[in-house]
Amino acid sequence: MSIAALLTPLIQKAITELFNQSIDKIEFQATRKDFEGDITLVLFPLLKFIKGNPAAIGEQLGNYLVQNTNEVTSFNVVSGFLNIVITDGYYTNFFNVIKDDEHFGIVAPKPEQKAIMVEYSSPNTNKPLHLGHVRNNLLGYSVAEICKAAGNKVYKVQIINDRGIHICKSMLAWQKFGNGETPQTSGMKGDKLVGKYYVAFDQTYKQEVNALVAEGKSEEYAKKEAPIMLQAQQMLLDWEAGKPEVVELWKTMNQWVYDGFAETYQNLGVDFDAYYYESDTYLLGKAVVQMGLEKGVFEKDPDGSVWIDLTAEGLDRKIVLRSDGTAVYMTQDIGTAIQRVKDFPDVGGMVYTVGNEQDYHFKVLFLILKKLGFDWSENLFHLSYGMVDLPSGKMKSREGTVVDADDLMQDMTQTAKALAEELGKLEGYSDAEKSKLYQTIGLGALKYYILKVDPKKRILFNPEESVDFAGNTGPFIQYTYARIQSILRKADFDVTAPLHIKLHPKEKELIKVLEQFPETIQNAAQQHSPALIANYTYELVKEYNSFYQSVSILGEENQQMKVFRVQLSKKVGDTVKTAFKLLGIEVPERM
Repeated sequence: MSIAALLTPLIQKAITELFNQSIDKIEFQATRKDFEGDITLVLFPLLKFIKGNPAAIGEQLGNYLVQNTNEVTSFNVVSGFLNIVITDGYYTNFFNVIKDDEHFGIVAPKPEQKAIMVEYSSPNTNKPLHLGHVRNNLLGYSVAEICKAAGNKVYKVQIINDRGIHICKSMLAWQKFGNGETPQTSGMKGDKLVGKYYVAFDQTYKQEVNALVAEGKSEEYAKKEAPIMLQAQQMLLDWEAGKPEVVELWKTMNQWVYDGFAETYQNLGVDFDAYYYESDTYLLGKAVVQMGLEKGVFEKDPDGSVWIDLTAEGLDRKIVLRSDGTAVYMTQDIGTAIQRVKDFPDVGGMVYTVGNEQDYHFKVLFLILKKLGFDWSENLFHLSYGMVDLPSGKMKSREGTVVDADDLMQDMTQTAKALAEELGKLEGYSDAEKSKLYQTIGLGALKYYILKVDPKKRILFNPEESVDFAGNTGPFIQYTYARIQSILRKADFDVTAPLHIKLHPKEKELIKVLEQFPETIQNAAQQHSPALIANYTYELVKEYNSFYQSVSILGEENQQMKVFRVQLSKKVGDTVKTAFKLLGIEVPERM
């Protein structure tokens, strides 16, 4: 039990006895470094219920706690804050409880609890995954793992955008310029090969547009009537009509992409429980529109199109079925959400990991599902995130200027290699061990740099900055973990016995940070924010390094103190490993 959880009922009881008031919420914060204390009660919110001077109220509550609990030794009141000093005994007892708990901070799911479905990745099949997809995948995967750790059953899914004009552009360009090229004959990953022809289409399209404009045609006309665009549109019609040779080419090229994606996902360390394909789901939702019409949720216009009027909710009027009876993206998303709950009946909520340019779309989607009466619609969340920029500027897929995810991971590994070799700390490593270490550091740097930022914020990704061994970076945390493992390897004595000793101030501070880990996981799950886990881990490691610099560990003469410091080091290492696992980051045993 955390100290806040222990003190809350005592303070509530004190308020009842001293002031004849009942208060549900007690607000704590960490005591500021320049004051004595381990936890601080914020007094200002109490003034709504208790009349009087905050300092006098604090004095009365402080005296009550000292007299009525063994855990509080003293207190001081500063302005509207009651700083409470906790006994060493509380912290050593707490530590002895958690030190051998392999699942510290992790909550087992309750069988009766509804599951959460987390959607992420969801790429198009006309190009490889790029830097933007990397942030999407890392966020979605990490949020899924954090929700699991917080006690939820979780399903990870994606919907692959495998139909539409974009894939027809790649198919057509391959037909025109490919000469039968395949991933096997070219030696290229399948997704990169298909992406190559998407770029080739765009280059040819621009040439044809320019040629038409040179003939005196308007740019608007040229863009619509460029021959290669008309051919791509015809190919889309042929696909929708089920023309065998077009469908066969579509299947072949999509499979090239899926094989390429699978390799990237494996290297990135993300996985999925189920895949949905737009070619299967694009007709879903049409039946729901009829149900919505009968319920009065939707309305039909004279031309036969179907709409929903959300102006009363501050949104606009949204089409859900065209006049020719074809579905729009919104219809498809409605149908897909309903289908997923049919496929996984224990799902009680969904998290959609999609960029912030789709904020409005998801507001509308969630509201429509709510109006249609689905109870799980109360638990839908759009994990909206900002774009990732590079120092060189924005990325454009059509022009082939995107930062390819595979290339980025390879570059990060090479950057880590160059830095590690420069630092010269790899004596005795085999080539295979070095290669694995470079990858662990490089990917750890990439993942941590992206995940430490609040999802809603835009990121300027600087590869060199991310692989720094100092500051708030993945390699700094990995290095501290490896340092702890080195201490444990050298500790050739029994470190299992529970101990009760007088704590050094640095030991106490470290246990106080460890105590925050379970609550941090719960908060990160509620806020869908891996950044809370990342920055907690940095604070823990910073506190450990301060402890490491301030006290002797293996050189300590007092055996009990030496054993305790090794135990404390091990628990910090274990917690770092658990936290980084929630972020999808590996930790090296040596560095």
